[in-house]
Amino acid sequence: MEEQVQGKIYDRKLLGRLLQYMVPYWPAVLCALVLLLINSMLQIIGPLLTKAAVDRYLVPVPEEISSWWAAYLSDDPRTGLGQLAGIYCAIILAGLLLQYGQHYLMQWTGQKAMFRLRRQLMDHLQKLDIGFYDRNPVGRLVTRMTTDVDTLNELFSSGLVAIIADVMMLSFVIVVMFKLNVGLTLFLLGAAPFVIGATYLFRRAVSLNYRRIRIALAKMNAHIQEHVSGIAVLQLFNREARSQEEFEIINRSHMEAYKDTINAYGWFYPVVEFIGMLALAGLLAYGGYEIDRGTMTLGVLLAFFQYGMRFFRPVQDLSEKYNIMQSAVTAAERIFLLLDAEPGVRAPADPKPLSSEAATVEFDHVWFAYENEDWVLRDVSFTIEPGETIAIVGHTGAGKTTLMSLLLRFYDVGKGSVRIGGDDVRDLDPTDLRRHFGVVLQDPHIFTGTIEGNIRLGTDGIEEEHLTAAAEQVNLMEFVRSLPGGFSHPVKERGAGISTGQKQLISFARALAHNPGYLILDEATSSVDTETEFKVREALNNLVEGRTSIVIAHRLSTIQRADRIFVMHHGELREVGTHAELLARKGIYHKLYQLQYREQEAPLRLNSQ
Repeated sequence: MEEQVQGKIYDRKLLGRLLQYMVPYWPAVLCALVLLLINSMLQIIGPLLTKAAVDRYLVPVPEEISSWWAAYLSDDPRTGLGQLAGIYCAIILAGLLLQYGQHYLMQWTGQKAMFRLRRQLMDHLQKLDIGFYDRNPVGRLVTRMTTDVDTLNELFSSGLVAIIADVMMLSFVIVVMFKLNVGLTLFLLGAAPFVIGATYLFRRAVSLNYRRIRIALAKMNAHIQEHVSGIAVLQLFNREARSQEEFEIINRSHMEAYKDTINAYGWFYPVVEFIGMLALAGLLAYGGYEIDRGTMTLGVLLAFFQYGMRFFRPVQDLSEKYNIMQSAVTAAERIFLLLDAEPGVRAPADPKPLSSEAATVEFDHVWFAYENEDWVLRDVSFTIEPGETIAIVGHTGAGKTTLMSLLLRFYDVGKGSVRIGGDDVRDLDPTDLRRHFGVVLQDPHIFTGTIEGNIRLGTDGIEEEHLTAAAEQVNLMEFVRSLPGGFSHPVKERGAGISTGQKQLISFARALAHNPGYLILDEATSSVDTETEFKVREALNNLVEGRTSIVIAHRLSTIQRADRIFVMHHGELREVGTHAELLARKGIYHKLYQLQYREQEAPLRLNSQ
């Protein structure tokens, strides 16, 4: 629905917000407008020079010979025509320089303004909560940052100025034409209603098609992003043809919308051109009649022909610029909807500082639902003492990862509270809160850059020896030494060329290098092979030492040494105890353990046979 926002062509508040991005560059804008004004005035002089050449030298008339500027022209026809030609050339050259300066200044201003807008958008996107990204496809957000911003750039760099230029040109042309001959001016203006009617039909058709293009483009970006990111799955399951069929539908809707737009442009310009030529033909007949009567000079008629071309061209341009304005205002409305989106999780006005000392983590009767009252967690309560290592296990969908999302305040609880050191996490600044946690996720994300950059993640305070020590402790150095550039080895997008296990080791080194007070391992060993898991298990002892650690695990073999194990089932905390205690209880944990034991034993039986 957001893609279908039409936007008013004139929305004072919206245009006011847009113009704020140009305020810092007002000297350049003012200079461009001055150049534009001078150029528009110069464009008016050309037909007057034509009139002077005809009425003074080619078909002399007393009125022109005695005009106020006749004193500056030679009486000799050859010399006088040369002077007028020189002035005409000077005006053309001056117009060229003025247009270059005006276009350069506005393009420069547009790029500066869009740079500020993109930076603001990126900053805002990084502050929005995770729930926002659950509701909005990445492709749509990419459209906001690229296509919509480019549409605004066209408005800033050419649209607004072109509209002002066209309005100036029309105003000056009409004023001068009225001064030259009222009858011919009224004759030309008689064609205006037909041009306005064609413009109205054109604008309505193009506005509808532009909306279709925007919808198709947003869908296309979302489809491309999703299917390129999941290209391995597509190829594994031979779904390329199906993906191509889906893309074909979206791509065709985009093409059809563009074809209809081209069709609208295809008939509009010839229609306006036809009306203009028809008006000029009538002007020729009417002017010839007036010349024959002696009430008009040939120079005036020729000047009117030139002014007629200057009259209809801005009308055509205004129609096109109207659509630029329509698209830009609509793009601006969608961009500002994004900028006005408030994060669901915010820092309090007066946040409490989180002590660097280890503190108790407490979940107090916590309820949580991602949507409405479809509860994912139900009345969960537990306490984690400082320095304690806790493991959380349970079936898929039991709420294990949700617990950590609430602790890190990616979401706020529905009922109850989560406290650290007695302070509710909602009273803490999320940035300060997360600074104390080291997190290793099941699916590690590797950024484009270097191995070192992926461990540091922009933290300059990590010394070189700490970086190396962290890599040594998680058994990453063997891999780093095998690379040509070591820590400076370039990493491609999403860590292409690096195995999943190696990515996981980089994530472990990342967590350890930042020396957090609290550690969260979310299925951290599920993506590594058995040999790497043994290496990681050795490193876990270094990771958890002296830290409050929470290990979410599917492989129960990795959490048997935990101080306590929490067993989640259907969003509830059902069992708490050590590995031995829970096995002895013969409850949910015992069943999970038996299931995994059978899974591990099954291959052995097959091999023995």
